[in-house]
Amino acid sequence: MENNSSEMNVLEHLDELRKRLLYSLISLVICVIIAIIFADYLIDIVAKPVGGFEKLLSIQITENISVFFRISLLAGFIMAFPFILLQIFLFINPGLKKKERRWLIRVIPIATILFVAGVIFAYFVMLPVAVPFLIEFPGPEVLPKWKDYVNFVTGMIFWIAVSFETPLFMFVLAKLGIVSAKGLIKQWRLALVLIAIIAAVVTPTPDPINMFILMVPLIVLYILSIILAVFAGKQKQAEGDEYVS
Repeated sequence: MENNSSEMNVLEHLDELRKRLLYSLISLVICVIIAIIFADYLIDIVAKPVGGFEKLLSIQITENISVFFRISLLAGFIMAFPFILLQIFLFINPGLKKKERRWLIRVIPIATILFVAGVIFAYFVMLPVAVPFLIEFPGPEVLPKWKDYVNFVTGMIFWIAVSFETPLFMFVLAKLGIVSAKGLIKQWRLALVLIAIIAAVVTPTPDPINMFILMVPLIVLYILSIILAVFAGKQKQAEGDEYVS
């Protein structure tokens, strides 16, 4: 009977995972459809950093279609992001303690704010510096392909937005006891090297200016990670003392 019970539990977990993935996919599809409705407006926004459509070339016959759906997919994912996080929370929720549920549910709005902050930073700070540098670099006149340009813009926006989740990720790891504030402080040299590598990979330009512009918020986010790890460590210690008493 125990074997049947354990098998049943595994099947229930798999069914729950399937349900949460299905809900996430449905939310993504709905948000992508909404993004498609406003795609013309979104495409204009994406083209602004380079100076508009007159600065771009569309060569392949399918290029406009592929760009249309790439922009719609990114916008749809940004809109669906909070709901996808909620589905992740609901999946792991049964295995959490009451206090863990309480602090983890707060992670969803904070994660959304950080993700959106990353999108805003990429579009309003990084792109206005990176795009002119690449276009005006000494050499023949640059007329970017529409598809290549959009891949560059959407890729930068997405990865910078993901990198802005670092403090929250560190906070969760600290709550789980995997990392500590002292450990993060001791490893600051390694963190600085990793930040430089991330900035070099995400930033498509070879100049140190754009790399430095991205490194500054990443360093600030790392410091914020340490502060959150301190807070998480104190909470974990308080919970342990309460359990002992």
